Amino acid sequence: MNGNQGPKPVKNRLLESLPAKDKALIASGLQEVVLERGAVLFEPGEEVVDVYFPTQGMVGALVLDLKSGISAEAAMIGQEGAIGGIISEGDKPAFARAAVQMEGKAFRLSTDLLDDAKSKSPRLRDHFARYADCLLAQVLQSVACNAVHDFDARLARWLLTIHDRLGENELHITQEFISQMLGVQRPYTTRVIGQLEKSGAIEGRRGVIRIANRRKLEGQACECYAYLRRHFERLLPGVYPVLR
Repeated sequence: MNGNQGPKPVKNRLLESLPAKDKALIASGLQEVVLERGAVLFEPGEEVVDVYFPTQGMVGALVLDLKSGISAEAAMIGQEGAIGGIISEGDKPAFARAAVQMEGKAFRLSTDLLDDAKSKSPRLRDHFARYADCLLAQVLQSVACNAVHDFDARLARWLLTIHDRLGENELHITQEFISQMLGVQRPYTTRVIGQLEKSGAIEGRRGVIRIANRRKLEGQACECYAYLRRHFERLLPGVYPVLR
């Protein structure tokens, strides 16, 4: 191994899929930042002034807080996407809270600079409009999934989704965190995780869930997982990460 090799460059797949001419329109405004787990990027009602493009290993979520005290994840965003201010122009008040689920690096870009770039390039504007469609599809599919699918299938889908974005088999997440994101009671989560462990799909220890057999996990997930991947591939081919 060459001892002079530096760290691998961090990348966001949505940005990397832009043609060079379009990426150049925003390159000077991209700032690499490190986001800690639990950091809040914006709250409901706040003006969204920055867009965050996660790199591999960093995962964020749009979370809705209800009066009952329950929080639920509306969308998960990682290296395939962006958080905040992608398609709106002018005032951009947030509807949901954007929080960091898994710490890591991201690229930050002001929404003003992004708006200016979109005004100069219809192709760039279309690129991010396609991503916004994929994000909306994820939110809509989550609504349907929560309404009609059993929790074991929903949990398998959620684990596959975060696995895609992290690209690692060991997921440093707690059962309490899963319960909060999926809006269920902790004992129920513990029971279903135990079932997935018995099937050989996952292995668990304190604070960690390991994907032991991805194919088995895919077999237990609801059809929502495959639907969303296919929709993403139709609109933005090659952007969604593929794990084997």
